[in-house]
Amino acid sequence: MNLADERRLRLRIMDALAEAALRSGGEVSHRQLDALDIGGGQVRRVRDTSRGIWNPQDLAATLSIVSSPTGPYDDSEVVDGLFHYAYRAGSLDGDNAKLRAAIYQQLPLILLRKLGPGRYLPVMPVYAVFDDAPRRRFLIALDENLRFLANSVDLSPLERRYAERLVQQRLHQPEFRARVIHAYQTRCAVCTLRHGDLLDAAHIIGDTLGAGDPLVTNGLSLCKIHHAAYDRNLLGISPGYTVHINQRLLDEIDGPMLEHGLKGMHDKSLTVPDRKAERPDRDRLAIRFTSFLAAS
Repeated sequence: MNLADERRLRLRIMDALAEAALRSGGEVSHRQLDALDIGGGQVRRVRDTSRGIWNPQDLAATLSIVSSPTGPYDDSEVVDGLFHYAYRAGSLDGDNAKLRAAIYQQLPLILLRKLGPGRYLPVMPVYAVFDDAPRRRFLIALDENLRFLANSVDLSPLERRYAERLVQQRLHQPEFRARVIHAYQTRCAVCTLRHGDLLDAAHIIGDTLGAGDPLVTNGLSLCKIHHAAYDRNLLGISPGYTVHINQRLLDEIDGPMLEHGLKGMHDKSLTVPDRKAERPDRDRLAIRFTSFLAAS
């Protein structure tokens, strides 16, 4: 196939993968990656089952690469806002040749961030922007605007700030969301709504504050209405895992959404993860609940 057709196919695969991830709270399973329905009766493999790089025979360049961090939120592969992907061991060519072709052909790739056994966060499109042969690595940009850097190895302060902001937006935040929603088995902790595309990962303590670490224990899986209410202190959660609704809302008379969607949640017990290690941190909840009480 010509490059124009290949580019369209890649975007079609990415659209299908994004839709699959949206339905499940941000992540996809190895089964979905092994047989992704891209519509029109077509199914495509999106990963190599034995290696961290997937080079389909019918494509001119690599389709996906896998990141397997040693622990949650391990950024050892991300330096100055660019992802560093090591050469396939043992050669300069082989699997590396098609990733090198992705640079020359400017074709978009999929970065699969491993979250756990059989679970991946798809980050896409990303672009291979530089073959750093002396260090046996490729530099991967998380945004197409970074394809045109004057020097991918030595970013200017402005370029570095932009690239690091992209890491937060396209890697850290989606990873936090996927981990939190998975811990809550793709359901809202307040109302147990199970539609992954309607769920958010809410920070108990905001990520711009000192205790706002991107940990599952600092997160809550909330549907969009309860996330908005939580952020505005219209809904609070006590350290005892009890849902509280702002007295002002309890006194209001309005339609069924207020009556059942918010007021009906007052004094309800929070739904928490099965694993104790993933349940909301009570100390963080206490800090946040103080703000709710002040607003009530």
